Amino acid sequence: MELSERKKKILQHVVDDYIETAVPVSSKSLTERHLSNISSATVRNELSALEELGYLTQLHTSSGRVPSAEAYKLYVSDLMVKNKLSDKELDYIKKVFLEKADNLEEVIKNTTKVISELTSLTSVGVVSPDVGEKIKVIKFFRYKPDTALVLIVTERRLLKDNYISVPETMTDEQLVEAETVLSKLCAERSFEEVCNIKDDISSEFSGYKNIFLNLVEALKVYMTVKESDVVLEGEDKILNHPEYADINKIRNFLSVVTQKDKVMTLLSGDGRDIKINVKIGTDGYEEIPDDCSLVTATYSANGVKIGTYGVIGPIRMDYQKVVAVLENVGKILESILTNR
Repeated sequence: MELSERKKKILQHVVDDYIETAVPVSSKSLTERHLSNISSATVRNELSALEELGYLTQLHTSSGRVPSAEAYKLYVSDLMVKNKLSDKELDYIKKVFLEKADNLEEVIKNTTKVISELTSLTSVGVVSPDVGEKIKVIKFFRYKPDTALVLIVTERRLLKDNYISVPETMTDEQLVEAETVLSKLCAERSFEEVCNIKDDISSEFSGYKNIFLNLVEALKVYMTVKESDVVLEGEDKILNHPEYADINKIRNFLSVVTQKDKVMTLLSGDGRDIKINVKIGTDGYEEIPDDCSLVTATYSANGVKIGTYGVIGPIRMDYQKVVAVLENVGKILESILTNR
């Protein structure tokens, strides 16, 4: 059923007031704060109608109304007024990012910190592996007779956490030769490109095919999102919200945010735009508790996906502020990384 403009306006005020106060909203408070030109009786009738339509609930017969999950969904999609961040908040975002502008990994780690600080909510993020990252140099270091440490220098960072198998009979000189040949083969190619040429190695490299295939497997590890790529900030901020005075609710919340595999599932978006994605309650995600919402955005720079970030918190969160923070963090982050 299409709501009348008056019902939409009343519902908007109910949601705004409940987000602000966490107190059920009465017809009297609505007329006093927002609707002085409408009689209290008319507002009561409209509230009753909105309750029948499933947008409001009443905890007690004599109490005011509380928005339902459906009300929050309509609010976010149609009723919410866009918010702007203050100059102070925008300066804070720029300051935090610019301090680490020469270190991509630190900038990305600070993203969740900035979002959590500005929204006063728990912030979650998952860093996206950059399959378009280009290789500059590959180095092999003998670790054991049959194992070598792989060091990969890219245009952005140094990767040094992986090992590959090598023949025990291979001398150190032969390992250096393999390093030279394969470094030449992979130079200026992206991880993705290197993985795609594994079946098309020319005859001059055929002697090192097995080492190359082991190198490809190492690259695949870097290209795969891992639990270590999940970043969390401000878990304790949930305690600042009155809904979480209940220990069982806190336990349910922490059971989600402290399990990185669940967070990875929640943040598995694949877009490249700063598109805001709002999930309210269990709307689409069984992992989210009924009384929580998840708001996320996927960030990129120079056409390369950086990661997906957002907040998870009470369904009564300040969506105006959250959306404004996510949009501005994305724009400033993209600008800084593009101009590096």
